[in-house]
Amino acid sequence: MFVGYARVSTTNQNLYLQQDALVAAQCERIFTDTANGAKAQRPGLAEALQCCRSGDTLVVWKLDRLGRSLPHLVETVRDLVTRGIGFKSLQENIDTTTSGGKLIFHIFASLAEFERDIIRERTHAGLSSARARGRKGGRPKGVDEKKRKAALALKKDPERSVKEICDILGISRNTYYKYTQSEDKLAEEPQKIQKSEDSANTPVTRIMKVEVCLQVENNSKFVRGKSKVRNDIEQLILSQFAMEKLDKHNCRYILSIPYTSDEELNRIIYDEILAEAEHTADMRKCFIEADIVSMDDPDRSW
Repeated sequence: MFVGYARVSTTNQNLYLQQDALVAAQCERIFTDTANGAKAQRPGLAEALQCCRSGDTLVVWKLDRLGRSLPHLVETVRDLVTRGIGFKSLQENIDTTTSGGKLIFHIFASLAEFERDIIRERTHAGLSSARARGRKGGRPKGVDEKKRKAALALKKDPERSVKEICDILGISRNTYYKYTQSEDKLAEEPQKIQKSEDSANTPVTRIMKVEVCLQVENNSKFVRGKSKVRNDIEQLILSQFAMEKLDKHNCRYILSIPYTSDEELNRIIYDEILAEAEHTADMRKCFIEADIVSMDDPDRSW
């Protein structure tokens, strides 16, 4: 059975041209959407994909009616092929049930892989460039400097509760404790490190405890790999740093990272954690969003 799918971007456009072409192509059922191609939620497409069974063929008037991008188009058709469903585009004369159509689509798949490699290279180059300029990534500070000083001043008043201070400044308890505790630690006398003459030039290994907030998402609704990606990242990457899981639902972790210099710490976080996690997700057609914050110094983030 031929199953047709048609889409227009706005209500000012009509579906008649596409529907007529799909009817002429002998489509028994036709599903439609009125939505921008960049939108992930397209009910008509979801119904068309659910309607298709092994041996059926999904037919579209033109390739851009189906995919939001070249990688999304490739992933959608790969999913169809895995289910034993053919794909046909009328304008480009592509039919994956024929040898010629398969060849053309393999070329498209190669182009999509090339596009992903280019994006990955640009991302890594951007991170390296930012690190060279001393820029730090991650989420912005919870409060500005004026509010931080105000919180410290109000804390000295024994008659004021934490809740009252937070209400006055419009901050959360978590932000209040982070900034007041970091100030308390700065006021403490630094611990003296005893060194012998033999070890005077030996780097001292320190431990940086960081909190990681890691989100893993699928590139499209037709990809189901984010659970496996998270397991791989936990077992292969995060477990190397004495990983502690804070909340399995919110995806928060505590890592203990050994380092001897700030340069080494940045290299470990950017190259051995973030870049490797990004690569692991990309291998399964997913992407990550990650924030890393020092637990000793909340001003420091990646």
